[in-house]
Amino acid sequence: MKKAKNSNRLKNEISPYLLQHAYNPVDWYPWGEEAFNKAKTEKKPIFLSIGYSTCHWCHVMSYESFEDNNVAKLLNETFVCIKVDREERPDVDKIYMKVCQILTGSGGWPLTIIMTPEKKPFFSATYIPKESQYGIKGLLTLIPEIKKLWENKSNDFLNSANQITETLQKIIKNIGGIELSQKTLDLAYEQLFNSFDELYGGFGYQPKFPTPHNILFLLRYWKRTDDNFCLKIIVDTLEQMRMGGIYDHIGFGFHRYSTDRKWILPHFEKMLYDQALLIMAYTEAYQVSKKQIFKKTAQELIEYVIRDMKSIEGGFYSAEDADSEGKEGKFYNWKYNELKKILNHKELNLLEKFYNIKKDGNYSSEIGKISEENIFYQTTCIEDFAKYNQIKEKEFIDALEKIRKKIFQIREKRVHPEKDDKILTDWNGLMIAALAKAFQVFNYKDYTEKAEKALKFILKYMIQKNGSLLHSFRNGEAKITGYADDYAFLIWGIIELYHVTFKPKYLMLAIDLNNYLLNHFWDKTNGGLFFTSDTNEKLLTRTKEAYDGAVPSANSVTMYNLIRLARITGKIDLEEKAKQIGKTFSTQISKMPQGYTQMMVGLDFAIGPSFEIVIVGNKDKKNTQKIIQSINSFYLPNKVVILKEPDIKNSLIEELAPFIKDYNQIKNQETIYVCKNQMCQLPITDIKKMKQFLR
Repeated sequence: MKKAKNSNRLKNEISPYLLQHAYNPVDWYPWGEEAFNKAKTEKKPIFLSIGYSTCHWCHVMSYESFEDNNVAKLLNETFVCIKVDREERPDVDKIYMKVCQILTGSGGWPLTIIMTPEKKPFFSATYIPKESQYGIKGLLTLIPEIKKLWENKSNDFLNSANQITETLQKIIKNIGGIELSQKTLDLAYEQLFNSFDELYGGFGYQPKFPTPHNILFLLRYWKRTDDNFCLKIIVDTLEQMRMGGIYDHIGFGFHRYSTDRKWILPHFEKMLYDQALLIMAYTEAYQVSKKQIFKKTAQELIEYVIRDMKSIEGGFYSAEDADSEGKEGKFYNWKYNELKKILNHKELNLLEKFYNIKKDGNYSSEIGKISEENIFYQTTCIEDFAKYNQIKEKEFIDALEKIRKKIFQIREKRVHPEKDDKILTDWNGLMIAALAKAFQVFNYKDYTEKAEKALKFILKYMIQKNGSLLHSFRNGEAKITGYADDYAFLIWGIIELYHVTFKPKYLMLAIDLNNYLLNHFWDKTNGGLFFTSDTNEKLLTRTKEAYDGAVPSANSVTMYNLIRLARITGKIDLEEKAKQIGKTFSTQISKMPQGYTQMMVGLDFAIGPSFEIVIVGNKDKKNTQKIIQSINSFYLPNKVVILKEPDIKNSLIEELAPFIKDYNQIKNQETIYVCKNQMCQLPITDIKKMKQFLR
């Protein structure tokens, strides 16, 4: 299919997704007044297409329809056509995805909306084929039908659009219920328990998503209850995901989700947010289980992100595509003869056994066709394989690494998937949190340095003079007013970064951003955070999310942030705000808390047991560092730690946490003050006693 020679208005955009469509024969407009004014003037409906750069089916619809001159001609005659990058404009995406769910009962991308010039929707679908098939109308049939109806019965469409808009506005109103409690945590666990796949790990059957915040909640629930089966769910899920084809065994990193129950065949795109959240899950799971494979996985994920997803200046890119050379997974999959050319007989034999490599291919496509290619996946762990084959485990690991490097070097010469190199504030906030958390557990200085560099990037390019954040950066340009996710996730990252650097300036920054978030996003009538601020573009409605999907919601993360900031600063009003978030969404949460596991992480902290630990000592002294490392060696997810340096008078940390002003050293020794569940113990200088108490 030849592309039109002429470009459309998307050529002036910076979004990689929009630029992918800049030479379509469709006369695309970016979201903006120019498009809406044209629709009003010409009295045309709007064809809104929402997707993202690494979306496989977005590519399919583009190649099949948007690059087709016949489809483009119909679209241009009938509509004003608008393209939106959902990662750039999640505010637009959230509204119309909700419409799609209302009208069709499901949703996904590409998202297709047809609406009035006033942005009111009357038709919704996801992927639409070019030609009609399997009872689904194709664009060549659908567009003429809509054109005829719009010309002859436009009032029907307008009435429908008004009704849909009214329904939408009613649905997003949250009526607060009762306060969440321990029973909510128990029900969340019960629901995860019931949906746990005992054979292959994870939850449900297929498709399977990693959903790391499920694991983060379960780790805390295990800590609370000492439930052995809870720990089994955690360990089995993380092990099965790591062994599956959803994990890139050659270059590292997790693909977005598995199309099958066994984690074998993924959709191959890689998202920054998945890597960040999974780093946290594997890091915490290592703390609990001490399983080396969990430590290895967390470290490999960091290696992948730093190698392939980091800009020179320190910010992290958004995603890598599923497709290369027009085919999904081509970069990652291997034919047997390709591997035969790279490896010697012994190496190939080992690979065949451990990664299930077959001469005719080792997986079936989604439509059941046997592929000639191989996906690397394990059906047994390293320890069991080595034992069964009577190989020393260390020798086996070394042999695997040698093989991996050989294949990786050849793979690097392949055509790489496209990289979405826009830098998003919210996802960078998650990566900063992940790196800081990994440093706490593994004590690798490089992780903190990379986290600080990423924050430095955000502060240089993504924050404005009034303290507000911008959402997206690419090609030297930052744009789009920040959303609640940007503030919530970045604050999370900064709080974690404070806990590894103990630089009070980070704590102050987190507090300032939190103040801005509450001042401009808080629903003063019903509580909770709107997704958009009072300075964002006014859309059909202001959405308010609590559901923790592929990415946790801003409300869930903010609840967690507020509790931690309250415990650090002693400001009770912040904890009251956290409680209000729970109450605002409690009606929907109490029915299905399994869908709100990041909110459950915050609730678990609020209920306790929790710790506030103040160390009075010089940060660079060996004994102070020893105390910090001793604290970090425990799995204590519900804690805050403050460092007060005794030589600094009227310090910033005393200003931010005034209750520590009278905390002093005993006999000039590093001193630890520990409070548990709002009850404070006598100060101690003995690390062993501190460990006994924390244990």
